[in-house]
Amino acid sequence: MTGAVSSDLLALARTIALEAGALAFRRRAEGVNIAASKSSPEDVVTDADREVELLIRARLAEARPDDGFYGEESEASAGSSGLTWVVDPIDGTVNYLYGIPHYAVSIGVVEGDPTPSTWTALAGAVINPALGELYTAVAGEGSFLNDRRLRVKTGVPLSLALAGTGFGYEATRRVWQAEVVQGLIGEVRDIRRMGAASLDLCSVATGRLDLYYERGLHPWDHAAGGLVASEAGARVGGFGAEAEGKDLLIAAAPDLFATFEPLLAGLFARFAKE
Repeated sequence: MTGAVSSDLLALARTIALEAGALAFRRRAEGVNIAASKSSPEDVVTDADREVELLIRARLAEARPDDGFYGEESEASAGSSGLTWVVDPIDGTVNYLYGIPHYAVSIGVVEGDPTPSTWTALAGAVINPALGELYTAVAGEGSFLNDRRLRVKTGVPLSLALAGTGFGYEATRRVWQAEVVQGLIGEVRDIRRMGAASLDLCSVATGRLDLYYERGLHPWDHAAGGLVASEAGARVGGFGAEAEGKDLLIAAAPDLFATFEPLLAGLFARFAKE
């Protein structure tokens, strides 16, 4: 895939993200309706989630009918081009429901199967409509917040690192995750749990977080944000040489990643997994 093609893909992702973000922002102002629950009563989907995904899917189908689509709120469809758009229409739905201005529309495009261990991420756009912040990245060409190029902070010792994480919807999973946090809290500067994985990854790129980790993420949670982080110089992966995925995602500057990863591995071993 050439750089020119990837840049064209980003231009499309950017345009659609801006339109979709405006729709999500407008619907939030009008009032949010819960459409259904998914994995648990706490795991909700709103009418806006579905409407925004339908908009994104329609725009992509118009522009690139041969590409696949893999979104959170609708059935996946395979394409014939070898490219798949991996979409989270509203990442941080609970924040969105409560009016917390930390939610995002995330649109990434990958080459190969939409599986983190096998895909090649080509371009991505993540927009926080409430703050007017648009993050973009193209493979090999860096990442940006609006027009500002991003670089991760390096040389941060673990003891002074501000860490981000996320919790699952099921209570038993959150209990286990809290045990891991309890073991970690004395090893870092502090911990933040903000509720939108795509924005947490972008926060590593901006330096608002020094590292981020989470277990249980889906491809649409990190397809675009992971590229933003890696193109800003972060290492994004799992334990050892494993790729990031549902078992684990860690994002940090390479030096901090190397320090943090064995500590987290020890905590995972210490506390029983859910």
